[in-house]
Amino acid sequence: MIEWAITFFVISLIAGFLGFTNVAAGARGIAKILFYVALAILVLILVFGGVLVF
Repeated sequence: MIEWAITFFVISLIAGFLGFTNVAAGARGIAKILFYVALAILVLILVFGGVLVF
């Protein structure tokens, strides 16, 4: 999931550089959501020690 967040972040940077501000804002929003979801999953795994089964 972090890979997707990084991918959307790079897309946001490239789109912003080329002047596509709406695309950049959308990609940045998606990257931000994916990052926080991945961070929440990491915290859950660290707290429960791998016992949590999805």
